[in-house]
Amino acid sequence: MNFRSKVESLLEAALEEDQSLFLIDLKIGSDNSIHITLDGDQGVTLKDCMNVSRAIEHNLDREEYDFSLEVASAGVGSPLLNSRQYIKNIGRKLRVESMEVSTLEGTLTAADNQAFTLEWKQREAKPVGKGKVTVTKQKTLSYDQISIAKVLVK
Repeated sequence: MNFRSKVESLLEAALEEDQSLFLIDLKIGSDNSIHITLDGDQGVTLKDCMNVSRAIEHNLDREEYDFSLEVASAGVGSPLLNSRQYIKNIGRKLRVESMEVSTLEGTLTAADNQAFTLEWKQREAKPVGKGKVTVTKQKTLSYDQISIAKVLVK
């Protein structure tokens, strides 16, 4: 078993122990540097990162492999990459760039494994007479239409 597959299997076993955590990114460099980014349905604590780090580090032989290991949580400004991240952030404001619409900002009102729904308010001309009226707009987008999506933090 090569180094990468050994790390992947140890990581998979560690994530099976805590089903609320999920993998966002795994990078293994040519110098055996391991960078793991996690997220969780209820967030990620320092203890969660330590548990995953220990599960990997204590099962790799330093005599056989010279490696460095970094386990971190997805940052607040990180783009959403996984459908579970969208589900976790229902009710929060997102900025979404897609291929069909330039940029949308709105509240994430629904999400599942295929798509998500954004809702926002917009001013439009009245159908009759002068002036404008505020209307609520809604758009459902599939994940493959998205270039980048980030949670807006105030």
